[in-house]
Amino acid sequence: MINITLPDSSVREYEDGVTVYDVAKSISEGLARVVVGAKVNGELKGLKEEISEDSSLELLKVEDEGGKEIFWHTSAHMLAQAIKRLFPEAKFAIGPAIKDGFYYDIDMEHRLVPEDLEKLEKEMKAIAKENFELERSVMSREEALKYMEERGEVYKVELISELPEGEEISFYTEGEFTDLCRGPHLPNTKRVKAVKLTSIAGAYWRGDEKKPMLQRIYGISFEKQKELDAYLEMVEEAKKRDHRKLGKELDLFTMHNEGPGFPFFHPKGMVLWNTIQNFWRAEHQKRGYGEIKTPLILNEDLWHQSGHWDHYKENMYFTEIDGGDYAIKPMNCPGSMIVYKSNMYSYRDFPIRWAELGQVHRHELAGALHGLMRVRTFTQDDAHIFMLPEQVKDELVGVIELADELYSAFGFKYHVELSTRPDNYMGEIETWDLATENLRAALEEKGVEYRINEGDGAFYGPKIDFHLEDSIGRTWQCATIQLDFQMPERFDLTYIGADNEKHRPVMIHRAILGSMERFIGILIEHYAGKFPAWLAPVQVSILPISDKYNDYAEEVKNALELKGIRVEMDVRSEKIGFKIREAQMQKIPYMLVVGEKEVENNAVSVRTRDGGDMGALGLSEFIDKIVQEIRDKA
Repeated sequence: MINITLPDSSVREYEDGVTVYDVAKSISEGLARVVVGAKVNGELKGLKEEISEDSSLELLKVEDEGGKEIFWHTSAHMLAQAIKRLFPEAKFAIGPAIKDGFYYDIDMEHRLVPEDLEKLEKEMKAIAKENFELERSVMSREEALKYMEERGEVYKVELISELPEGEEISFYTEGEFTDLCRGPHLPNTKRVKAVKLTSIAGAYWRGDEKKPMLQRIYGISFEKQKELDAYLEMVEEAKKRDHRKLGKELDLFTMHNEGPGFPFFHPKGMVLWNTIQNFWRAEHQKRGYGEIKTPLILNEDLWHQSGHWDHYKENMYFTEIDGGDYAIKPMNCPGSMIVYKSNMYSYRDFPIRWAELGQVHRHELAGALHGLMRVRTFTQDDAHIFMLPEQVKDELVGVIELADELYSAFGFKYHVELSTRPDNYMGEIETWDLATENLRAALEEKGVEYRINEGDGAFYGPKIDFHLEDSIGRTWQCATIQLDFQMPERFDLTYIGADNEKHRPVMIHRAILGSMERFIGILIEHYAGKFPAWLAPVQVSILPISDKYNDYAEEVKNALELKGIRVEMDVRSEKIGFKIREAQMQKIPYMLVVGEKEVENNAVSVRTRDGGDMGALGLSEFIDKIVQEIRDKA
């Protein structure tokens, strides 16, 4: 008999070799109908797979993270089966599940066109109706190589030949189609009822431009057509909100070939930047942070000392100064270490909280660059907190509260992940376990629900990640809180304790917005460019009906500017309807139309960017209204 521990910590006893499906069925028939797999000791398993030892088990539905992976991985196999039916000469490379769906890389002479995707979708739906069971089988290395060589699957042969000696080589068969795969998969094909193949792209085999160019088909799938329809509607909405398009239309930023991956911010973009930055600074000052600034370029020896040379070198830029080797910083933390070491501290000085809006540079492949979301230089809203061991939990709680406060101001919901020790970790396992437990305790003290993200910590410590949900349901990883016992050791950071002996401080790395550039990109898409008044680069546009009201419009402008309101005046000789439409296109929150009645009554006619007509308001009444709205960050 074996013991299965469920997420609620309850333990159930089963026969050795019980399947995941049988465990689900023993809990509830209804549950067994909806689950698609499970995490067994943190590893994804299919419903048919057996459990032969005491294990923790989390059953997964399609909407769960691992459940999506199983569903979309099976969909990729169904796509490959459909390709083989329509294009028998096709050779297959890889077909994984990805963040939003799946893809398959194929090699064939026929150049795919959009009409082919429609035919493949139809074939995939037929495969779903045929309800093939997915049967797992295992072959020896020799058998697997022979099987794929006989079928001319040169890419699969290459993959098999590189597997470690003795590793189990598994295949999955559905109907007439068999593919090399670790799995797991759905038990059968019938649940994949709604499919959309979204695009065709080129991809070098294994990302190497010296290797063959393959054709990649991207797709998405769901159990129900209405779920697919909702997803496609979201995709269309996302296109309208694309920050690259809106950034240019609203004159916020541009990207240029002269600096690929290096954004150019325009005056209006800098108003937005500075508004966010000023809010960030004010919130940090309230919480006792000092602000520091460290150099962009530092000696190469520093990056050996920090560990970045061993763990991050391929992402860094280098230069030579006075015959010495230097690196452009990819992270701000080593600079903070140097600032710390410039003084001697007592235990009475802690905690020490230092924030830095630090510009960093990281090498990204050209194909990965994407507007403000993936760039080669960005400004992190970084901070480093140095503390005594007994202060760790309180400081972590403080950072969690700060993140919640900042995100609430921008109207974001979020979920939290706790990321644990990666394979390339630095330091001792005992230290890692202690750090992870501290993070867990802080989250639980605040009552924050969280998921475990196994093996995704930084190389120097575990971390808490905040994933924001935007207004159309997409998630973005922004804040990160990393507890670090390694960096103070590497830099020999010390303080004098109550016993007059030297001790080692503990350190938190953290960013809340993540990077200013990416956060601005997220905000543009979250608001679809319609920033709330407190953030809008231009908060009010004054629109005189004709030239003879320009003097009064100037008085209104001056009155608004005295209250710190960002205002423009449109004095062009255009019809008022045209001016209103122009201001709406620029997504300015308020338009003030001024004419004869407004002059007589010291008033303004107020319109909002979505076409709402608020009628005439006294000038002072409108000023009080917008000042309050900006103050409240409504």
